Amino acid sequence: MHDGSTASALQGRNGRMRVNWQLKAMIPVVAVLMAGVLVFVWESVAATGPEAPHIILIAAGGAVVVCGVMLAALAVLVQRPLLELQRKIAQLRGGDLTVSASFAERNDEIGDLGRDFNAMVQQLRESRGEIQRLHHSQMSRAEHLATLGELAAGLAHEIRNPLAGIAGVVEIIGRDLPEGSPGREVWTEIHGEIQRIQKTLNQLLNYSRPRAPEFAVAPLRVAAERAIRLVRQQATSRPIEIKLVNTSELQPCEHDAAQIEQMLVNLLFNAVQAIEGTGSVELQLEPRDGMAAITVSDTGRGIPPEQLDKIFRPFFTTKGQGTGLGLSLARRIVEAHGGQIEVSSVVQKGTRFTILLPLRKSSATAAASPVK
Repeated sequence: MHDGSTASALQGRNGRMRVNWQLKAMIPVVAVLMAGVLVFVWESVAATGPEAPHIILIAAGGAVVVCGVMLAALAVLVQRPLLELQRKIAQLRGGDLTVSASFAERNDEIGDLGRDFNAMVQQLRESRGEIQRLHHSQMSRAEHLATLGELAAGLAHEIRNPLAGIAGVVEIIGRDLPEGSPGREVWTEIHGEIQRIQKTLNQLLNYSRPRAPEFAVAPLRVAAERAIRLVRQQATSRPIEIKLVNTSELQPCEHDAAQIEQMLVNLLFNAVQAIEGTGSVELQLEPRDGMAAITVSDTGRGIPPEQLDKIFRPFFTTKGQGTGLGLSLARRIVEAHGGQIEVSSVVQKGTRFTILLPLRKSSATAAASPVK
């Protein structure tokens, strides 16, 4: 910050000499005054003769007074606000977001500058508040995931091994039951409940302790076709059409095929379960803005607007039999691939999930991949 002196040259920040703004402002004024004085003196000398020196002094004094008044006016009206703005910018650079320009009330261009500065500071304050809120949210999420990891480890120790023993005993009992025995129906229900508990436990463990993606360049269509085949086998008794649409040629994408297949299976199962009666589920692959776009849409019951911002939360589910971990795990997989997932839905018309994946993982993605 310069000291406001009227020196004609100052050392600039880039090492070069710069001319003071006051001198720049005064050069045309002084030039006009000097031209006027010269013309006045010339005519006065021609008219008055011996009295010319007094006239020259008076004219020169008047020019000096005019320049002095203009310099004072410029210092008050222009230089003072600029120096204040420099000080406030320095405070702002230091992290003080409470600064404001006192000259913002002026009804001129300097006042416009002050109002713009105050509006910018206000926007920075709001942005910092939003960043702090998001940071707090992410920290809470990280703490929640840490707690979930401890819970999963405890469940693995306390439930998984005894459950495997129970499942083995139930299998033996089932083999000994005759085909027409009334107990076989009960056995089928018990066997199904054990499988459901094992599936829930596996989902919980996968969510709390996900492995890092193993990237390889391959067509996304391969993982998509495997996911569709698996879901079709599970939904053979439902009048639902599940189809793959490849609207245009999509170049191979760097991804973990097993994780992408798992993510698609979760989305496709959710789509099937959202349909009551007949309907259709469509998985579409296409390039979009230099990325690979995967869309899973259904003609099901849809998701109410007040629930759309909650569906990716762990344990939140709209299904009576759901665990609430499928969509959370799907988002975790997409984020580990450096992509993003979005959802849109209309009640009684259907839901659409859109996943955007980079065709090649960046170094930032590689560093963020081992989610813990």
